[in-house]
Amino acid sequence: MSLSQRDRSTSGRSTPHHDPTMPSEVTGRLSIFDRFATHASEFVSRPWFFVVCVLLVLLWAPSYFLLRTLDTWQLIINTVTTIVTFLLVALLQNTQKRADDAVQHKLNAIADGLADLMDHMADRDERRELRNEMLELRDAVGLEDRESAD
Repeated sequence: MSLSQRDRSTSGRSTPHHDPTMPSEVTGRLSIFDRFATHASEFVSRPWFFVVCVLLVLLWAPSYFLLRTLDTWQLIINTVTTIVTFLLVALLQNTQKRADDAVQHKLNAIADGLADLMDHMADRDERRELRNEMLELRDAVGLEDRESAD
């Protein structure tokens, strides 16, 4: 039995952990930047956006005959692609982080529900193995024991 499990079994209270945010506690309010990043992500993830990018490259390629200098011709495509890539990475990283956070909140809710079920079933388990496993689950995912209002 680990030290934190011994503390829980003797005191009935948990050691301090971070309080997991449950999906029902997550607000649906997004900042202006978050809303913009979401729309940008939806916009650039469509097949026609890729087609437009390919068309731009196809239009750029013959522009060499208009510019007549290789350096200027390469500078144009390098500059445009670097700027677009830089901005899209920032926007897409924002949407990816929010998606990862949402998944983590859902996993916390599942782990909390499973731990509650294991706790309930452990009351019927004479060997107390299930209670030890439940405590290990709570330790592994950083869930705190809730004090019963009973």
